[in-house]
Amino acid sequence: MSDVLFDKLREQLALQEWPDVFLFKFIAPNDSETVAKVTSLFDNGTDLNYQPSKTGKYMSISAKEMMMDVDSIIDKYQAAAKIKGVIAL
Repeated sequence: MSDVLFDKLREQLALQEWPDVFLFKFIAPNDSETVAKVTSLFDNGTDLNYQPSKTGKYMSISAKEMMMDVDSIIDKYQAAAKIKGVIAL
């Protein structure tokens, strides 16, 4: 995600009250290393769901986690953006 997109997301999230549960969604290449890197961004108690694509080439990863503030959400998206092949939704 570009800085402009992070800024837009920050503006939208600032309208909500925090702490709150936030749903993260990512698409990643379906290999164990990449999926593990994405899931390692989240705490042990996070509700994680996985859905492979029809061809099995990609994995959809959804994570519901209690977030304390907007900055912690942006931090997770920035960390995910550094993982090769991962797309944030």
